[in-house]
Amino acid sequence: MRKGEKRNPWSFIPTQYFAEGIPFVIVNQLSTAMYKSLAISNIFIGFTSFLYLPWSLKLFWGPIVDTYATKRKWTIYMQLLIAVCFLIISFSIRMNSFLFVSLLVFTVIAFLSATQDIATDGFYLNALDKKDQAFFTGIRSTFYRLAMILAGGVLVKLAGDIGSRSGSIVNGWSIAFGIAALLFFILFIYHNIILPYPVTDIAVKTKEKKIPYGLIFKDYFTQKKIGVILAFIILYRFGEGMLLKMAQPFLLDKKEAGGMGFTISDIGIMYGTFGVVALIIGGIIGGWLIKKYGLRKMIWIMALSMNLPNLLFVYMSYAQPHSTWALDLSFIYNIVGTSGSLKYIVNPLVQMCLIIEQFGYGIGFTSFMVYLLYISKGEYKTSHYAISTGLMALGMMIPGFISGIVQQSVGYFWLFSIALLLGIPGMIPIFFLPFDTE
Repeated sequence: MRKGEKRNPWSFIPTQYFAEGIPFVIVNQLSTAMYKSLAISNIFIGFTSFLYLPWSLKLFWGPIVDTYATKRKWTIYMQLLIAVCFLIISFSIRMNSFLFVSLLVFTVIAFLSATQDIATDGFYLNALDKKDQAFFTGIRSTFYRLAMILAGGVLVKLAGDIGSRSGSIVNGWSIAFGIAALLFFILFIYHNIILPYPVTDIAVKTKEKKIPYGLIFKDYFTQKKIGVILAFIILYRFGEGMLLKMAQPFLLDKKEAGGMGFTISDIGIMYGTFGVVALIIGGIIGGWLIKKYGLRKMIWIMALSMNLPNLLFVYMSYAQPHSTWALDLSFIYNIVGTSGSLKYIVNPLVQMCLIIEQFGYGIGFTSFMVYLLYISKGEYKTSHYAISTGLMALGMMIPGFISGIVQQSVGYFWLFSIALLLGIPGMIPIFFLPFDTE
């Protein structure tokens, strides 16, 4: 393919953003389920929140991605290296030193994934004109969410099912990571063939041109009401950060330990599939509400929709509802023209709580991300957005890091109660946020 030759965006945008979502979910969500199923302590699981750090720091090496190679090269080679890392985890899970090896490899994947994010977003801006960029904004978000279902739902359930049949959850996780590795090798090959060579996708390194870090940060940190903005960005997700890291351990822990006693397979369906579908629907409705009524009018209501559903985790940890329904979903096989049995045992109260919590989170998170776009202005708006999302990740990492210690000290009920209260400081700055225009 010649440089500058056009390629239909449908042939690469969906797969690029599908590839962008998988490693993020595996590092920050699937790893939690894996460690818990392998009897790793909640304190250690909480400490793994430091894996958010590369997404917090990516703004510092974003300009390096611009400077030293094309976005196309960065994208495809990050995918190759991520595939290799998944393969290492798949083979090393049986080693005595697996805990150390996996944590090291997850850290590497986090840096590779954050770099892939930078390159993929940059390639998006170079490969598509303004009209297509606007059109494919929703498409790329949808495929990122589908990656969440695959990584946080399908792979988790697969690991649980294989582990149950073989009598060893280690076998399940080994195969799950093997599949993830194979998928990324395929994506690497596919994108190496299919990605176009945009004329504007060039390395901008010159002896005269230096990265204006000072100017970028000065421009960002001297904007109007920056103190209020920073408080909002860092504190808005504090409650969610405290809850999110312990949500899966809570669902997996035995009832006598204060948990719900579900299996890995249950989590893959209840939390990683139905929960993510609710998250997607919440995000879509959140975007519609902002478009119809405006961000200024909706941001407070949407913030409440994100934080109030945390009360449902307080309820679940207190009542530990245990009634179950048996659902036969075998008709799905008939729809696709095959035969098979697909039976699912569901706890209706817990499932509904998870759906409502994720739905509310989807609505509230949408308003947050739109505001980050709103304050990204001027010549360095891309770098400003990277700074904002980096600070956002820091706001998730800090409470997540101590969540395991808090849980071990006071139990799940008080942990989730604290998470509910931590949502309040992040909503207070909303009263003082600048809205120059709508």
